[in-house]
Amino acid sequence: MRLSTRIALWAAAVVPLLVLLAGLLLLPLVGRDLRHQQDARLAERAAAVLPSARTLVAADTQGRPKAEQNQQRKVLDAALDSGVRVTAPDGTVLLAGGPQPADDRAFPTTPGGPVTVRDHGTAWRVLTVRVPGGEAGSGGTLWVSESGGLAGSQTATVRRRVLFVAALAAPISALIGFVLAERATAPLRRLSRRASELDPAASPGDGDGDGDGGPGGGGEPRVGRPGAAARFAAERSGTAEVDELATALALLLSRYDEQALRTVQALETARSFSAAASHELRTPLMSLGTNLDVLAAHHDLPPAERAEIVAELRDDHARLLDLLTALGTLARGDLVEVDSFGPVDLAELADAAAAEVRRRHPAADFTVELPPELRLFGWEAGLRMLLVNLLVNAAVHGRGGAERTEPARVTVRLAPAGTLALLTVDDTGPGVPAGEREAVFHRFHRRRDSPGSGLGLTLVAQQAALHRGTVRITEPPGGRGCRVEVRLPRPDADAPTLRLPARRDWIAGGEH
Repeated sequence: MRLSTRIALWAAAVVPLLVLLAGLLLLPLVGRDLRHQQDARLAERAAAVLPSARTLVAADTQGRPKAEQNQQRKVLDAALDSGVRVTAPDGTVLLAGGPQPADDRAFPTTPGGPVTVRDHGTAWRVLTVRVPGGEAGSGGTLWVSESGGLAGSQTATVRRRVLFVAALAAPISALIGFVLAERATAPLRRLSRRASELDPAASPGDGDGDGDGGPGGGGEPRVGRPGAAARFAAERSGTAEVDELATALALLLSRYDEQALRTVQALETARSFSAAASHELRTPLMSLGTNLDVLAAHHDLPPAERAEIVAELRDDHARLLDLLTALGTLARGDLVEVDSFGPVDLAELADAAAAEVRRRHPAADFTVELPPELRLFGWEAGLRMLLVNLLVNAAVHGRGGAERTEPARVTVRLAPAGTLALLTVDDTGPGVPAGEREAVFHRFHRRRDSPGSGLGLTLVAQQAALHRGTVRITEPPGGRGCRVEVRLPRPDADAPTLRLPARRDWIAGGEH
């Protein structure tokens, strides 16, 4: 049932009920006011009749019949439409005229204010007044009466009118309530229409003819309508409650859009991971299979050849592990959220990374120059991956000499540079030609003699981009070897303003 219909029904039920309740409160008040008016009228009639009644009683006492008749006429004229009854001191009825009880016993014997008496089921309002006489102790009694049903009939009339108004108020209040409810709920209907237009399954290009984002359109996967939530919240209806609801819906939609986009990115990352793994694992798996077939088919291989095949199997196994680990790490970087970031001491991380790589490559010579502390806001696990991969790359590719048999000498420096943290890793290897310095950060780019997966520097570039930093390859000041230079911004660790890149598809090999 529509809200306006509900309001109309409630108005049709409540307004007549309120009218009836008001009538219940009003009827006793009306009855009391009518009795007061009747009593005041009786008192007024008694005051007008009393002088003539006194003269009538005196004329009867003195035996003056003509005077008595004249006074009777005056009494009746002064009483108007009220009933009047006058008795002599001995109880003799001197005058009885107008509407009054037929039973003499119905009249009160004691003077006082107006009282209600009943005569054969009929109610009468009677005022009793003592008529003073000429002699001490003498005097008659005057009764002025009116039918008590007059107030009752008028109260019944008011009751009927209240019922009529209540019956009439039902359809009228329902109509008025419906009209007012339709006007009041118009902003809600507009809000509902705007909300129904925000179809999260539709692409932003629907209906505009460009086909961007639709099936076969060649665009990237799209969800929701970017910017629609902001436009949704910006439209104001002038009704505070509706505007608050619109703001809440806009916030919900914006969060939904963010989560839907992250879901699409997660699905794309999963697809890219599967495609990259299947492509890159094919060669080492085939090599593993070939070597296993040789071992299975030739049980009498010489020990030297068997040892060589086993070494190749170990190398292929290590390469598989490195490749899967690197792909998993790359996928983590593509899916990380801002809530994983926090205050980090980069100097402490660099010292720990250098100690770890020393254990893995004991032949390499490491020189570490670090400040006591250098704090920034970042993803601790990602920065650790960046540092470890940089140092491992320098230890593996930084060997010197013509035959590259000299141990690698690696120098790690970290220092603040204004609002940036500057990290440099120098080695004494052959370096990277200027034409290949951008390509080394691409996915699976590696030298023929490289034992790695080709993803180490890709991970470095990914983490630099996630932290809104830069990475580049240059030459050391001496001109020999290779220098990797990473610059990371240092937002306030307690009040960061970091925003992650909107597009993260390093595992898919996208351009950044």
